[in-house]
Amino acid sequence: MKQQINVDDLGLIDYQQAWDYQENLLQQNVRIKLDASRAAVATPPATIHHLLFCEHPPVYTLGKSGHMENLLINEQQMKEKAISFVPTNRGGDITFHGPGQVVGYPILDLEYFFTDLGRYLRSLEEVIILTLADYGIAAGRSKGETGVWLSPEDPATARKICAMGVRCSRWVTMHGFALNVNTDLSYFNHIIPCGITDKKVASMHEELGGPVPVEEVKVRLQKHFGEVFGAELMVKV
Repeated sequence: MKQQINVDDLGLIDYQQAWDYQENLLQQNVRIKLDASRAAVATPPATIHHLLFCEHPPVYTLGKSGHMENLLINEQQMKEKAISFVPTNRGGDITFHGPGQVVGYPILDLEYFFTDLGRYLRSLEEVIILTLADYGIAAGRSKGETGVWLSPEDPATARKICAMGVRCSRWVTMHGFALNVNTDLSYFNHIIPCGITDKKVASMHEELGGPVPVEEVKVRLQKHFGEVFGAELMVKV
């Protein structure tokens, strides 16, 4: 039987607020698993899978293995530009979130899918690659670098269109991916994105020469998420 994933669109939401919401959903699932383990029940714990979509006001986030020197502006400059800064507990280095970007936060119990974080990240990448293909954008992977790239085989033109960073606790995931749809890429000029100095960033808007309907992108992401994870997506109305 297919796993069901509840889809919820949070709209434009503060990064910390979205993080707290994810953390709450993750901890609910962890408690369910711990209670089942203590009770030694024979049936699998009834954890609940979620896929959250949102956009954030301008914010730079730094992963737990990131380096502050990849933030190229100071606190006063960020204040003048109305950009927040949040150190996080996800993997990866520094990235930017802002309007026009589709952020996806899957809270999945991987014990119902596969207990392999590498495979999980490759699966998230595949969802993005398939979605971009719907728009005629050929995307792929860059060896040793998580995320989705355009022209990854050519160092001179390689550019990242989707960043990823996750956390996993007792095989329950949180955080996820950030796909640049209509994102203002000038914000990336003030950081070294993901700590990678020799590659640029890209957006669907830039590649296609005009704005892309964000809601349409979310629908296509849901479709491919269901395909890649073999799951049924239940959209909240």
